[in-house]
Amino acid sequence: MDIFKLIFEHDLRLDQLKERHTSRSEQDVSMSIDEFMKPDPTYSKFYITGTVLPEQQFGINCLQKYPDFLEAFGSALVDYNAYLNHKLLDLPIVIKQAEIGEAILLTSAKDSGKSIDRLNIDSDSNVGHKKEMLAAVLQTDDLVLYKEQAHQGFDLHLFSKKNIYPDLFRTLKPLISSDFRFFSINGKRIKSERKFYFETWTLKNPPHGAEEVLSETQI
Repeated sequence: MDIFKLIFEHDLRLDQLKERHTSRSEQDVSMSIDEFMKPDPTYSKFYITGTVLPEQQFGINCLQKYPDFLEAFGSALVDYNAYLNHKLLDLPIVIKQAEIGEAILLTSAKDSGKSIDRLNIDSDSNVGHKKEMLAAVLQTDDLVLYKEQAHQGFDLHLFSKKNIYPDLFRTLKPLISSDFRFFSINGKRIKSERKFYFETWTLKNPPHGAEEVLSETQI
């Protein structure tokens, strides 16, 4: 049985990705009232993973419905062009070809000369080391997607200034069946490894913050 998990975090402050200046001389202390009253720009992040039970195989690409997931995921992001190493490719092909930690650019631009090579991560770094560069890309309304290593396969990690949860929910919900269970999870409430892998020990009673999406579930 496929256990599909869409883990989301919304309303994360974009300025928290940017470098903070502790020196008062480096701050703009002449902020106008209009600037002060502007809402802080925010972004969302999504971690997409899956588990096959009872075999306990972990990784979105381990799921029996992985091809169906790829098609639905591509439909959710149909308004974006996927670039890998400056090459425009179909999103399923990009996901197949990308290496773990290689940054994938999703942009509404028809021709992007933007380079995000500096956002690539390796065994000595993680997304947390790329905050400044990630903020700069998200500020332009582009999305950044990574493949991340899972136990037997890989997961997907998506960053977006726009909250695209409704698009993901709408296209992924039809995958629900007796052998594909979909859990929508508030990542701000699932902080421990034990809660992250709740399906291995408390599938019948998920922790607070993990809600199973049923055919009748609405946003």
